[in-house]
Amino acid sequence: MWWPRLTRSFRVPLAIAVAAPLVACFQPQFAQTPLSGGATLRSALSSIDVKQIPAARGSPDERVAVELRNALLFDLTGGSGSISPTHRLNIRMTTSKSALIVDIQTGRTIAEVTGIDVTYTLTELATNRVVVNGTGFARVSSDVPGLEQRFANERALRDAEERAANVVAAQIQQRLASYMIAGT
Repeated sequence: MWWPRLTRSFRVPLAIAVAAPLVACFQPQFAQTPLSGGATLRSALSSIDVKQIPAARGSPDERVAVELRNALLFDLTGGSGSISPTHRLNIRMTTSKSALIVDIQTGRTIAEVTGIDVTYTLTELATNRVVVNGTGFARVSSDVPGLEQRFANERALRDAEERAANVVAAQIQQRLASYMIAGT
């Protein structure tokens, strides 16, 4: 094989010479100024109107829906606020909780898994055409402290729900970013 016979001083420039033409083919996804001269990804994502996520009023799911929407809005706009919408994002969400570890002596849950499943559609407002359909999910575990620590138990559950909402928001944001860049 000819590669091992080349000295190190020839291998490095050869590798750079082969890779250099390929570097110009790629654009960083979250670049501040696009190479193509068009709109930035941040402004394209900021033009997505995220609708309220339906959940039963006063239920724990309503708090998770608000957390998911807020995380998604921050991921899409970077905290700078949205601009005139060109797309609308509708999200349907379900949550679940299941025991992961149960103490066989007391029958008490020691660890549990909190899950969020979402389906979403991105609709182009100009044509009212659905351009992206997708699903996302997250499963997050949490420890359940003893029965006498009920506030710690509630906080652990809330932290797990918030972490799951952030994971799902990141999944949706990545899929929408992919659509905004590639158009598919």
